[in-house]
Amino acid sequence: MSSRKTKLIEKFKKIDNLEIIESHSDVKRLSKDFYNYSPILEEKLDGCIADLVVRPIDKNAVLKVAEICWELNIPLTLRGSGTGNYGQAVPLFKGIVMQMNFLNKLEEFYPDTGFVKVQSGCLMGDLNKQLERFGRELRLLPSTFKTATIGGFIAGGSGGIGSIRWGFLRDPGNVMGLEAVTMNEEPKLLKFDAEESEPLNHAYGTNGIITSLLIATDIKRKWYSLVIDCEELFKTIEILKTCLIAAIDLKLGAILEKGIVDKMPIWFKGESKSHKILIQSTLGGIKTIELICKKYGVESFLLGEEDQLSNGISEVVWNHTTLHMRAKDKNWTYLQMLLPLNKELELINSLKEKWGTNILWHIEAVSQQGVPRLAALPVLKWHSEEQLYLIIDHCKKLGAIIFNPHVLTVEAGGLGVIDSDQVKAKLKFDPKGLLNPGKLEGWEIKDDFNL
Repeated sequence: MSSRKTKLIEKFKKIDNLEIIESHSDVKRLSKDFYNYSPILEEKLDGCIADLVVRPIDKNAVLKVAEICWELNIPLTLRGSGTGNYGQAVPLFKGIVMQMNFLNKLEEFYPDTGFVKVQSGCLMGDLNKQLERFGRELRLLPSTFKTATIGGFIAGGSGGIGSIRWGFLRDPGNVMGLEAVTMNEEPKLLKFDAEESEPLNHAYGTNGIITSLLIATDIKRKWYSLVIDCEELFKTIEILKTCLIAAIDLKLGAILEKGIVDKMPIWFKGESKSHKILIQSTLGGIKTIELICKKYGVESFLLGEEDQLSNGISEVVWNHTTLHMRAKDKNWTYLQMLLPLNKELELINSLKEKWGTNILWHIEAVSQQGVPRLAALPVLKWHSEEQLYLIIDHCKKLGAIIFNPHVLTVEAGGLGVIDSDQVKAKLKFDPKGLLNPGKLEGWEIKDDFNL
């Protein structure tokens, strides 16, 4: 062990309420997330490992860790539960991984607004259960909500279950504020309002250490899950669009092409030989959807109240779809995109003609700036990086907006442009570039870190 690493551990041991993890196997495990969904990221990140992992139990410990990392010029990468798919929590330059899961308390609920202040390491499944006491629930959930932390979702996610109504995390009204520790000579715990929080939202922890969040919630409803069988893919899109403009509450609307349904768990696919539409709505909304199904001459099956099902459709949507596909065959990967408005089928047919069953379609209904849209997380049979980018170019030419899950940086995985506000925040709150270096394109990496 180097003398500098020994010195670092001795300094950490003097911090109250800080767990230090030195075991190589544990450090290796906690230096990874689910980036192996991408063969490109797997090749780039498999060798990345931190020197140490620490777990702060309170905010003062977070401040002390930041202070020591600044003093010794050591990179610091933040981690929640590690359920991300893009290498957000992987340390590219060794250093320290700080897992935030001990900061997991619901700090305050505001009944007049429905806002909740919660520490960043709180599991979203636990938070949702705690919100039930107040008659509330989270607006947006990743498919990994049972094990994902709220801080990890805000820092590394974008949307999910609920996006059909509430759009994406960066849409105004979802994140109302946060508290974060800066990485300066004298780290400070600062409070940010909704506007000030925007540069730290979906920034992979590159410009501040989020310790707690103020987020909007929704009224708790009983959501019922329904599956619709449909023989024709074009008709599934038409039916889902009809549901989107109906005067009903919706939590989820998705389409799985038959080739994907065949790879889903047996409890879901059953005996079906059809494409499937998956819907979550209130019981009143279900009645309307059943009428829509009758109009289109398709069968629907009410599974029951989602929260009461041993296996609900939340387990087979968003990136859980990819998870189940890869459980059958690791050669499946995926893309993420917003389909061109009213030209979705044109794009799908064009890609089917060119790429055949190398692409299977998984569609999710979302709201973009208040307008119902269809996003897609198609699964792709992996052949090569060259073919992947040919498919991406094909989609772009037909009007799709690509959110590339095969890249490391915030910008490349988003709209592909540098967010000047994120860079300004990093300059102010992490001037040495110690927080998760290598993940922000607008920041020059100076590879002179210690350890």
